[in-house]
Amino acid sequence: MTRTEGDAAAPESTVSLDHFTGLYEAKDDPWDVATKWHNQRKYAVTLASLPQERYRRCYEPGASIGLFTRELAARCDEVLATDSVEGAVQQALANTADLPNVRVVCEQVPAAMPDGVFDLVVIGDLLYYLSADDLETFLTGLLERVETGGDIVALHFRDRGNTSYDGHNVHAAVAARPGLERIVRHEDEWFLLDVFRRVA
Repeated sequence: MTRTEGDAAAPESTVSLDHFTGLYEAKDDPWDVATKWHNQRKYAVTLASLPQERYRRCYEPGASIGLFTRELAARCDEVLATDSVEGAVQQALANTADLPNVRVVCEQVPAAMPDGVFDLVVIGDLLYYLSADDLETFLTGLLERVETGGDIVALHFRDRGNTSYDGHNVHAAVAARPGLERIVRHEDEWFLLDVFRRVA
């Protein structure tokens, strides 16, 4: 299916914290990131798509239970992983407890944004849950925290069965921001991946 920017609208309100908390109360790993091959493959493609061999400081909002955080930690001097659900954060803390370069924090975007600047940001399956206003606020705050020459990875489901607002729409929103240059693009039957470089 051919998608274009603006062919679907963002949710009227950001999906609630109660919704996500309920998912983790029902199942420790709601998206089966530990067991599903398509998730393992998605992470492998993402790691292979990182343009730099090594990064100094990585920000991973919406890190869930921290399994991909472990893989990012092997490529980064420091990783800040956040999630809004306390249950997910506790699992991520356990899953990364042996990694001194990983810090896991319970925060909800865009209300809470990290201090400092980053040369890598990895956003996976997060942006299409935000309302248009929250998406705008988050992307604005994000760009203030990515240094020139730093990379932003956006990784989202290609299509979502319950809504037409999907990876195509949110990646178009990121691509439309001034100061970003797309340097990697991957699209397959399951997911979209874009790497954007922060330019002067």
